[in-house]
Amino acid sequence: MSNATAALLARIQNKTATVGIIGLGYVGLPLARAFTAAGIRVLGFDIDPGKVAKLNAGKSYIKQIPDAAVAGMRAGGFEATDRFDRLDEPDAVLVCVPTPLTESREPDLTYVVNSAHAIAAKLRRGQLVVLESTTYPTTTRNVVLPVLERGGLVAGRDFFLAFSPEREDPGNATFSVTSIPKVVGGLDDASGDVACALYGAVVPKVVRVSTPEVAEACKILENTYRAINIALVNEMKVLYDRMGIDVWEVIEAAKTKPFGFQAFYPGPGLGGHCIPLDPFYLSWIAKHYGFNTRFIELAGEVNTAMPAYVVTKVADALNDAGKAVKGSRVLILGMAYKKDIDDPRESPGFELMDLLLKKGAAVTYSDPHIPELPRMRHWPHLSMTSTPLTPEFLAGQDAVLIATDHTAFDYKFIVEHSKLVIDTRNATKAVADREKVVRA
Repeated sequence: MSNATAALLARIQNKTATVGIIGLGYVGLPLARAFTAAGIRVLGFDIDPGKVAKLNAGKSYIKQIPDAAVAGMRAGGFEATDRFDRLDEPDAVLVCVPTPLTESREPDLTYVVNSAHAIAAKLRRGQLVVLESTTYPTTTRNVVLPVLERGGLVAGRDFFLAFSPEREDPGNATFSVTSIPKVVGGLDDASGDVACALYGAVVPKVVRVSTPEVAEACKILENTYRAINIALVNEMKVLYDRMGIDVWEVIEAAKTKPFGFQAFYPGPGLGGHCIPLDPFYLSWIAKHYGFNTRFIELAGEVNTAMPAYVVTKVADALNDAGKAVKGSRVLILGMAYKKDIDDPRESPGFELMDLLLKKGAAVTYSDPHIPELPRMRHWPHLSMTSTPLTPEFLAGQDAVLIATDHTAFDYKFIVEHSKLVIDTRNATKAVADREKVVRA
């Protein structure tokens, strides 16, 4: 064991190490909270000075982490900064930045590469760098490593490098950072040793794999598995709708089988940062190896077609009521990508809104978790505030479209006071009066 390895392991074990986290969003901030709670000092980095100021004032901007938790983190030594020239201070730097797709659905590693350059500018001997952002296999070795070694320091000898995919699930009350096993793949044995030791301080189990590529591929497999199975039930939904069969009842019946079946549910489209995007990372790198990922691409086609399918169902339902989409008042319930969270990333609600507006509908939305629509990468023109639900407002809408099934919504109340409800989530299943409800 080298002196650098022994020194860093000792600092991790006696909790005198400082952890730096780049990107204080839905992945980075919970991770910072976990390390701070374990008694390890955290220095958080973010390019948004507004977020930095809020955190240093003990305030949160993520629903699942209350202000009191951030205040507790501050009391435990947590500090946020937008000064990336301080990246030489941490003993370990964890990169938790977005990995979106370009307009042509190719990987956009801009944030990862920018982070690597920022780290390289201040990289010192004995530091550990871990990429957590979901990406295609070989990114750590072929993209991040060359940037970090440009100054002459060598990975495995002078500094350590690993990949450990985030497994955040916003809104999940059962599983969080401190209860989910962590997959870790080091570039070499020493890198794996120190990375496993670091995460071992905050997670229940570290799953060590042989290389960063295995860890990268693991995360892509997890997300692709979900994307393909969701596509399957979305396709079943369309077929069973034509056959007059309730797909939700079919799924409930199928999941009584105690083996060989796991329930996935249809919806108006895929949302969140991972599932709609990450499988395309694998499709892109596969082409470099002369391979076409047909399952992934077919699943992508099915899932990306869902918003248009839902809008067609809205148009059909309005038509049956003697109305055209153009000029109709349509209320979208829920702009978060899934229930009971304030995360709008890649939410199908934005595409639903855009499609309806283009057809001439007068669109509003209501979401107790998102009081104002944030400026989105693909929908910068959509600017609106949430409308409270009152009997008068609901009665004034020609159609109410349930896009996200928040538990805060009173569905009996909504159906009672609405003229027409299009339900994409089976949220109204307990409502007895079905005459106004159309499933989509």
